[in-house]
Amino acid sequence: MLSFRLDPSSKKPQIPASSPVSPIKVLPRNQSETVDRRRLLVAGAALATSIMLPTSRIHANPIASARLPDLKSPRFGLVTYLWGKDMELPALLEACDYAGMAGVELRTEHKHGVEPNLSDLQRKEVRKQFERSGITLVGYGSNCEFHSPKPEVLAANIQLCKDYIHLMHDCGGSGVKVKPNAFAPGVPRVKTIEQIGNALNELAQYGEGYGQQIRLEVHGQGTSELSVVRDIYQVATHPNATVCWNSNNEDLAPPGLEANFNMVRARFGETLHLRELNLNDYPYQDLVNLLVKTEYTGWVLMEARTDPKNKPEAMKEQRAIFDSMVQLAIKANPISNATPSK
Repeated sequence: MLSFRLDPSSKKPQIPASSPVSPIKVLPRNQSETVDRRRLLVAGAALATSIMLPTSRIHANPIASARLPDLKSPRFGLVTYLWGKDMELPALLEACDYAGMAGVELRTEHKHGVEPNLSDLQRKEVRKQFERSGITLVGYGSNCEFHSPKPEVLAANIQLCKDYIHLMHDCGGSGVKVKPNAFAPGVPRVKTIEQIGNALNELAQYGEGYGQQIRLEVHGQGTSELSVVRDIYQVATHPNATVCWNSNNEDLAPPGLEANFNMVRARFGETLHLRELNLNDYPYQDLVNLLVKTEYTGWVLMEARTDPKNKPEAMKEQRAIFDSMVQLAIKANPISNATPSK
């Protein structure tokens, strides 16, 4: 097991020189079963019903977590914020397996300890743990932002993102999430939009060389307006610079969810975020309908806000709700089993 500790002063993971690096013992996942779309979706809602996650390794459920290559429907996974933030990597992978969450986005500064200061050996071990578990390392959730008017701050954020690109390349991920946070006071909006777009172009080109997608989370005061995101991507024209939909209240502002969705859908990347599906504070069924209708096959990742006592059980519940929503969306939007689009 990887062993990390946090330096309270820096909040960055510190790795003891004597930390042992040994593989976790997991059973290989059997994903060879052939199931059709309806069986796949029904099975996701029929996950194990035990109340607590056993301490021993749970056999992977190949029907709940597999995704057939010819299905034009989204996959479901987890952002470690907040439900996974206190889980070490082996426990996180077990919880995802138990819940049928087939992929995970690792948020920076969480207990999993996957940070740029990992050695080459430790990065290889992270990759091995994901491979053995059958859980996909979807990517990294960074706090890199590109709106600061200070050149040195902007340059530092761009360099940090490049460090995360190397980290994900080495660990087996496929991209890095970044975000705008605000418009700088006293700076014209158009200048900030152009600066963010140019930073995304630079990082998209750099990330492409390492097989890493750049995913701009729709985030921040003012910058989470979909018209602003659209304008950023009129500057960020590199195809490897993509949008990570974030299920914000701003999505519902005029002209409405579907129009806002369509405003940026063409630039969607491999991830989008949503919150708990049973809080009834966002039209998630309408969103899932749009994803199925537009044949989105990327990752829909749970970025939770609540604090349930039993996180693996809560994850399993969300997976079942998501599968039910996808079933309803498929009935409303019949689609063919052709080669999937992004």
